[in-house]
Amino acid sequence: MGRYILRRLLVAIPTLIVISFIIYAVLALSPIDPLSAFGADPRVPPEVRENIRRSLGLDQPWPIRYVKWFTALIQGDLGYSFMSHSPVIGLIVQRLPNTLAVVGVAYVIGVLIALPVGMISAVKRYSLVDQVATTFAFIGFSTPTFFTGLLLIIIFSVNLHWLPFIYNSNLKIEDLGSFLQQVKQSIMPITVLGLFDAAVLTRYVRSEMLEHLPLDYVRTARSKGLRERAVILSHVLRNSLIPVVTLIALGVPAVFAGAIVTEQIFRVPGIGEMLVRAIFDGDIPVVAAVVFLFSVLVVSFNLVADVLYAVLDPRIKYT
Repeated sequence: MGRYILRRLLVAIPTLIVISFIIYAVLALSPIDPLSAFGADPRVPPEVRENIRRSLGLDQPWPIRYVKWFTALIQGDLGYSFMSHSPVIGLIVQRLPNTLAVVGVAYVIGVLIALPVGMISAVKRYSLVDQVATTFAFIGFSTPTFFTGLLLIIIFSVNLHWLPFIYNSNLKIEDLGSFLQQVKQSIMPITVLGLFDAAVLTRYVRSEMLEHLPLDYVRTARSKGLRERAVILSHVLRNSLIPVVTLIALGVPAVFAGAIVTEQIFRVPGIGEMLVRAIFDGDIPVVAAVVFLFSVLVVSFNLVADVLYAVLDPRIKYT
């Protein structure tokens, strides 16, 4: 297992290098101009704009800028934001807790909902429970998150005035009252993302369970006198989770990327909201750092999924 992980890491390094080059090349060749705001201001003289461009290193060819950026990247320096002149790594660390508080909690809740619902739906196939779960699952992953978010805002914020629709990032949890305020402002974004994730995973869990229930090893376990609960949990569910683990692991970076829309709707000051703002501002260091971070998550959780394969299925051996 150790040799396999080492080989995967050696493959991941050149993969991430190529990804970083593509990311920076696309951003550098795009029509985004970080100084467009200065160009539209007649009060800024042309020589001042050129000095600013030179100070940001934008007067150099983009391959040279990429080499400098990547050299700093491998040293842990993600550069400085063109707009705020702050270290990009500091901006990410500042926004990351807000993203984890919403996206991370929503994904965990989605997984915890999908596993039992998908299992019960498969065991009680074509029953009322299965039909209700299937209907809600289809509605859940067919409805865009921006529509669900706006619908919850209209119902619970505009009409009922129960929940705030703007996320207050300055709220500090100091007592029970502030904790309840944090919970109230997190309910809607967590619900939007959690229900979407639960709907997608429920269908996969149900499908995998239905494939394993008629197999011979299940009938053998029952013929040995095992209780039905032990057969379902210890045998069917464990084997059904092998392909589902890949979906769950690879879904982590996808959730971070997909939460961009939700963070925009509820004004959650997370990484996704920062990425959208940086794209509009032409803040290349921030965009490159966040997109590269998503790429690292994809490569890392691919490796996590492969390792979990061996944990769930003893027949799989990595050498």
